[in-house]
Amino acid sequence: MASATSATSATASTSVRGTGLGALLRHRAVHKLLLLALAAAITVPIVNAKWASGAWPDALTVDLSEPLGRASDWIIDNRDSHPLFLYFFGHVSNAVVLAVRGVYLLLLAAGWAGVTAAAGLIAWRVAGVRLAVTAAAAFGVCGLLGMWVPTMQTLALMTVAVLASVVLGLLLGLAGGLNDRVFRMMRPVLDTMQVLPAFAYLLPVVLVFGIGVPAAVLATVVYAAPPMARLTALGLRGADGGVMEAVASLGATARQRLLSARLPLARKELLLGLNQTIMMALSMAVIASVIGAGGLGDRVYQALASVDVGQALAAGIPIVLLAVVLDRVTGAAGERLGADRPEDTSPLRGRRGWSVAAAATLAAALAARFAGRLEWPTGWVVAIAEPVNTAKDWMVDHLYTGVPVVGGTADWAAHFTTYVLDPLRDGLQGLPWWSVLLIVAALAWVIGTWQTALTAVLAMAAIGVLGVWNDSLDTLSQVIAGVAVTLVLGFAIGVAASRSKRLESVLRPGLDVFQTMPQFVYLIPVVALFGVGRAPAVAAAVVYALPAVVRITTQGLRQVSPGAMESAKSLGATDWQVLRQVQLPLARPALLLAVNQGVVLVLAVVVIGGLVGGGALGYSVVFGLAQGDLATGLVAGAAIVCLGLMLDRVTQPTERRAKKGA
Repeated sequence: MASATSATSATASTSVRGTGLGALLRHRAVHKLLLLALAAAITVPIVNAKWASGAWPDALTVDLSEPLGRASDWIIDNRDSHPLFLYFFGHVSNAVVLAVRGVYLLLLAAGWAGVTAAAGLIAWRVAGVRLAVTAAAAFGVCGLLGMWVPTMQTLALMTVAVLASVVLGLLLGLAGGLNDRVFRMMRPVLDTMQVLPAFAYLLPVVLVFGIGVPAAVLATVVYAAPPMARLTALGLRGADGGVMEAVASLGATARQRLLSARLPLARKELLLGLNQTIMMALSMAVIASVIGAGGLGDRVYQALASVDVGQALAAGIPIVLLAVVLDRVTGAAGERLGADRPEDTSPLRGRRGWSVAAAATLAAALAARFAGRLEWPTGWVVAIAEPVNTAKDWMVDHLYTGVPVVGGTADWAAHFTTYVLDPLRDGLQGLPWWSVLLIVAALAWVIGTWQTALTAVLAMAAIGVLGVWNDSLDTLSQVIAGVAVTLVLGFAIGVAASRSKRLESVLRPGLDVFQTMPQFVYLIPVVALFGVGRAPAVAAAVVYALPAVVRITTQGLRQVSPGAMESAKSLGATDWQVLRQVQLPLARPALLLAVNQGVVLVLAVVVIGGLVGGGALGYSVVFGLAQGDLATGLVAGAAIVCLGLMLDRVTQPTERRAKKGA
């Protein structure tokens, strides 16, 4: 009897193991990895026999410096004589300069009183008294810091860039929203542009337009237009079918259906696109100071170049205030456009309220002009550069190094570089090139399809062909380290916030501010605390990407069905078991989105970290821009594009894969 029982147990155990193994072998991801392993077993020996070295083979590298140099020389030599430049690019450049100058002169003519009054009154009409006070105070702080003129320069450039971006995005969005073929053609282009770091947009426009305002505006337009195009197309395509059929049944023409039904139904997406376009335009307008945009970004850039943290902060604060005010105003417009606020029962509603606001703005501007106070009074300027630099010097003396037990910030940066960044970089650069391509293929194919895997592998291979393999792996090591820290902190904070509404409410203002700050601003505090180097660049990237990861994680966990959680608790599951076995699996799409956004955002700032000693591809772009070596800069920019495309494909599941996983 005992023998029979033992035999039965053994048979059951074998059956269970066999069932588990069979289920594993039937898993789609295992099939993909087995096919990839088979292909690797055939191709790797052949590749290794021909190119035994682990580094990227010189035979597979294309030197583009000579043709790019010739192209650059041809453009420079013919910029003032070729018809393409005289009758097209020249007119575009002149139009941009005239538009920016016109807006700038209008802002100066309005004076600080008129601009401040306009900001406050527009915010009042859109969102109420509280935001009006915030907007007026924000512009007042810009003047108090002695940054009124640079703020007006940035605002003028942004106004022109946003208007052009909105028009271009609307046209592309209309084409994609009304035509399936155009939408299918636009979608991969917009997907690719959405993951590209801002730095990648600078060099192509510099090559054509040179250093200056036209290049800065056009780079901003190219960077900021895709969100408007995508959201316009999605809004038009998502219009309610029943409403459209009802309008068509009344005999409306295609134009009437568009104006009376599709566009009103897509209002939410259009306004969200406007908000995203404004925020991206501000971010790019600041970064474009590297190519002569001027304004606040130029003040930050010059201060960082001389490690003048006080001056950088004085210019960085207005940037943050502009971002917060613009985000709040456009967000409120999205919620309230088309209807009076329920609580607004005063006679100043609708057009009458806007007329009063316009009259008050004009009165403030005229009063300032007659009083001879168009410019911000110099006696009202508060110089913060000197006390900030004094505080920075104190931190350098007391916190930078030599702190008992915990060590200083410089020690932390040095340890992070020595024990994390250096081993990671050396490990990636020490891998055979073909193994890197295999890892990329495996990750992209498991999470997506063979098309995404092929795209990722080709993008990574293109980096080797461009001859910047080691620099790209250096940048990749910084991205991996930054993403790892971001995900650990972001998931931990997101889980805690999802379980505590009080913590979420405490975090929300900080997350809102950090999500609206342009990338450039994050370099200021890390330079003050950590100096220059790769570790500070990674620290800035972590701070920039963390709010998005925290917010997406919190929302994903909060959206898990309460019924599923209650069922688990009724079966005796602890809070930890509910989190691990119910919430996290059901929130998988949101967590994958958090990973993807973390990767994209970290890459964006790691590249900009070349300005503060991050090295690698970011340094090559900065060097190319500073020295006029467009060949070096363009090759590095193309490698950044390829790296961003590869990282997006490796971390973002396709729709088909996401649905199967769900």
